[in-house]
Amino acid sequence: MLKCTKFQLQPPRNGMILSSAFNLHCGSSPNGLKEMLKSNLPKEEHVSRFLKQKWALRSPDTKINQIMISKDDFQQGGEYLGNLSFLNNPQPSMGDHMMRNNRQEPSFYIVRDDLLHPLVNGNKARKLDALLPLLEDSSVTDVVTCGGCQSAHAAAVAVSCAERGLRSHLLLRGEQPATLTGYNLISTLYGNVSYVPRSLYARREEMLLKHAHLVAGNDGLVFSLADLEASLFSHGCDDHSSHMDFLTKKSKKVAIINEGAGDAAALLGVLRLVEYLSQDHLFGKDQQLEIIIDAGTGTTAVGLGIGAVCLGLPWEVTAVMLADTIDGYQKKEESLISEFRRCFTLHLDEQMLTGLEPGLVHWVERNSPRKFGNILKGEVEICRKIAQETGILLDPVYTLAAWELATQLGQEECAEVAMLHTGGTLGMFGLAQRYKSYFEIC
Repeated sequence: MLKCTKFQLQPPRNGMILSSAFNLHCGSSPNGLKEMLKSNLPKEEHVSRFLKQKWALRSPDTKINQIMISKDDFQQGGEYLGNLSFLNNPQPSMGDHMMRNNRQEPSFYIVRDDLLHPLVNGNKARKLDALLPLLEDSSVTDVVTCGGCQSAHAAAVAVSCAERGLRSHLLLRGEQPATLTGYNLISTLYGNVSYVPRSLYARREEMLLKHAHLVAGNDGLVFSLADLEASLFSHGCDDHSSHMDFLTKKSKKVAIINEGAGDAAALLGVLRLVEYLSQDHLFGKDQQLEIIIDAGTGTTAVGLGIGAVCLGLPWEVTAVMLADTIDGYQKKEESLISEFRRCFTLHLDEQMLTGLEPGLVHWVERNSPRKFGNILKGEVEICRKIAQETGILLDPVYTLAAWELATQLGQEECAEVAMLHTGGTLGMFGLAQRYKSYFEIC
């Protein structure tokens, strides 16, 4: 059980963490950076200026619902969520009204990123929000990435690339199913799919690099997003132009996106979301907020934590671990923060990076831990119950885990609780193949 005592206002965090990136854009100069650092612009203005770039999403806007929680008079078995009823308020009071209401009844908010795009939604859309323009600006022709057989990430990459005239090459773990459904079907329709033995997939970096070179051929160029970030964010205008000329001469430009888009550049799209949610008419900058998210690779959770630090928000990020151990997630957090600092804060003094350290995310176990991808008896029924009561579709692998924790915290007298809906509901089709008996409706 998480304790309310963890909600404590943090000391003011440095608001210029991202400022060094400004002088990496064309037309900036070291002197201009010094003048900017001398100014006393609010934190949010520094971040806003940093985030003025090209994006895949036209707007960072997203819908916010409020879920009211009550005891269910018709108790269904002994399941915890089965003993509760949920009511969806699609137009809740936000901003000052939210603070005045002060949690008069058990509830939590849900950020409806599952509605961003019919096929590319949730945290997949947020990660690609920054990545896709980066690929386009570098004249990329092909993208190589990987994921599980029902990977929402792989499908999102395939759809997004196809919409922009890029070719995607998807390495999916395991064997081809007898019948293609869900994200597996979408990946096959929009991208070029290859199924990879699990023994080979265990060495992901080596697998991706080898396949990217096969796609590039003798005359193509292969680079990772880290290479691309270093090229675009560490050169001036002249260097960038010459670099682009070099790329243009290549017949194929093949970019590698890590599993789940677990790359530093993907964090920018999440920061853009945090900036949007922190507007005064939404959650604001003074309201204590507990953000709940289900964690696959953990990239989105880290991005939320970085965003809260950069804007000086009294927000806590709690991620439910689904695919790794706490050591694995903490190492991922450390790696992403290090990569973010390297790419976007190259010219800032270390003193100005206070607060941007591992420990931004509170990693917790799921209420009922299990091997990743597995579901337990009764969870499909819970998803059905929630869908019928609220109109919100969850999946048992990912988003139900976040809903469980948001429900638990929403009944406590703590700070406001907000769950980020990470999408992924097409994965239900794949689960229906694997767990046929769980999907039988009496």
